[in-house]
Amino acid sequence: MERLISPRITKEVVQKYGFKFSKSLGQNFLIDENILNKIIDGASVTKEDYVIEVGPGIGTLTQALADQAKEVVAVEIDKSLLPILAETLGPWENVSVVNADVLKLDLHELIQEKFGGAPVKVIANLPYYVTTPIIMKFLEERVPLKNMVVMIQKEVADRMQAKPGTKDYGALSVAVQYYCEPKIITRVPPSAFIPQPNVESTVIRLTLLESPRVKVKEEEILFQVVRAAFGKRRKTLLNALSSSDLGVGKEQVKDALTKAKIEENRRGETLTIEEFGILADAVAEVKS
Repeated sequence: MERLISPRITKEVVQKYGFKFSKSLGQNFLIDENILNKIIDGASVTKEDYVIEVGPGIGTLTQALADQAKEVVAVEIDKSLLPILAETLGPWENVSVVNADVLKLDLHELIQEKFGGAPVKVIANLPYYVTTPIIMKFLEERVPLKNMVVMIQKEVADRMQAKPGTKDYGALSVAVQYYCEPKIITRVPPSAFIPQPNVESTVIRLTLLESPRVKVKEEEILFQVVRAAFGKRRKTLLNALSSSDLGVGKEQVKDALTKAKIEENRRGETLTIEEFGILADAVAEVKS
């Protein structure tokens, strides 16, 4: 069949099946071949790769992935797209579609069943309303990942790769960079989609680190400290941490900051991930 990437073919398929775009599911279908190629190239997909795609839509990106990868599993939540995908992906024997909410899937079980537990690449045009939960699920659950190349809202991508001391640097920056090395692949205008979203998009590659960027005694405390530090950005670390749900008083926070050799009047946005790691260990020590 003809490739879906053209606006004409996309519209014909949508009209043929009477498909209605769902705003609640964040459905915007890619129609720009240049962007499609940048996604594939950005992920360096080869015939050795197993790929998970989240939200294939009508299968535009899926077709291109199937040409390049060893095997592709597309996870689609919308049942109304299944008959369309059965047609558009019919010629490819190395593609299977799983009708499920990826946030409720056992990812380890899926990868074991479909790929024998081999490391995967996650490539997707993610629905913007669940971008962060989906990305963090793959990272926090420690699934065997090579990299993730995802199309997301520009502002979210900017936060993921932000450095300390910048306006975009926050809890999401620390969380993503704890696990990955982020790199912007390309910016994407609204005109690259049907229907056009109201925001600019970005394709970002998250290359999984061999081990987390910093080694800490308790990961849970690290992320509690990070959330507390950025939860009240205008507050100093001393005040932000002592008024949070960390379960430590002001004197304990002072003690932890002293142990970490971090000035108590600094704000969370100025700390590197390494400093957050040192501070988290100090907090764990004063709590024990």
